[in-house]
Amino acid sequence: MAFPYAGRKALMAAAAVAAVAAGGASLALAQSKKPSEVVASEKQSFSIETVAEGLERPWGLAFLPDGKMLVTEKAGRLRIASPDGKLSAPVTGMPKVDARGQGGLLDVAVAPDFADTRFVYFTFSEAGEGGVNGTALARGKLAANGARLEDVEVIWRQAPKYASTKHFGSRIVFAADNTMFVTTGERSDREFRVKSQALDETLGKIVRLTREGQPAAGNPFADDPKAKPEIWSYGHRNVQGAAINPADGKLWTTEHGPRGGDELNRPEPGKNYGWPVITYGKEYSGTDIGPSEKEGMEQPVHYWVPSIGASGLVFYTGDAYPAWKGSAFVGGLAIPTLARLELDGAKVTHEERLLNDLGERIRDVRQGPDGLLYVLTDSEEGGILRLKPEKAKARS
Repeated sequence: MAFPYAGRKALMAAAAVAAVAAGGASLALAQSKKPSEVVASEKQSFSIETVAEGLERPWGLAFLPDGKMLVTEKAGRLRIASPDGKLSAPVTGMPKVDARGQGGLLDVAVAPDFADTRFVYFTFSEAGEGGVNGTALARGKLAANGARLEDVEVIWRQAPKYASTKHFGSRIVFAADNTMFVTTGERSDREFRVKSQALDETLGKIVRLTREGQPAAGNPFADDPKAKPEIWSYGHRNVQGAAINPADGKLWTTEHGPRGGDELNRPEPGKNYGWPVITYGKEYSGTDIGPSEKEGMEQPVHYWVPSIGASGLVFYTGDAYPAWKGSAFVGGLAIPTLARLELDGAKVTHEERLLNDLGERIRDVRQGPDGLLYVLTDSEEGGILRLKPEKAKARS
């Protein structure tokens, strides 16, 4: 199937020469070509294949054990895409979502024990009384025919709800100890953003939960009566990418900054990541927000100025692209790109930009069971793309 190639240049030419701000890491840009052609990036040549298209603002992507994909559409639809590109009718049984602004149906994740439980987890913006809303985590059982999600229940809610249409987060990540992480946003507005520093609310936090949505044992504030016991880390702005790095077994996240200052973090229990007290970004008006450092607040592993609009995150572990093994891949929304990051422990040593000429916002990126990378493009006519490795010589 041919992808409707946009042929547009990257939105911000400044990104091609911008210095990468984490520890002097270098930056290189690999310009994408039409899908029928081979893209010669620094270390790996590939072509772009369309798996599915015609998705309206897709947001989250997850693989089922049989190789089919669950994909969310922001308006509230959950669809199943087969490997040959066929899209199912919307799965029934989903709750109503508040799809205003940045809200809607967000991430989706398949339980590690899906073969036994058939549990599917998802996040969405949930309306409350009086125009308020907030991020909610729900789960349900996918019927054997895939047509319906049954016994759907909300198992965790961001608290409290506020009247805002911005910054809901959110990603779902399963950890090896049977717990799960859920990322949130701080709802953006100045009156709300300060709540990311408050431990009695879950705005601008990463929470660690049991599979049933309860605070997980061993959380850092479990014994503090003034804190929410599910909080893992705080001082976050709008975390839209999260993954466990197999190299260290730790949670890593990507976070939207304001005007500049997107972050890659490695959130540790009980630590404060600074927003809105410290940031490498500015207000959208161009005015300063605060300093970039303060004692007692953590520095990012890596940050972007200008912002790329950092979204989905995955660590590549397969063998299909040998030279990319161990790299992190980050979707870009504000600058439509797929950023490949080379790592040395908890340090980014090099960044390469891929898919720049595609002209499509990258909302999510995942590794499929076939060892290939899949990206989700965010538009009114979004799609699922697959990067197919090619044998053409990569450029030096």
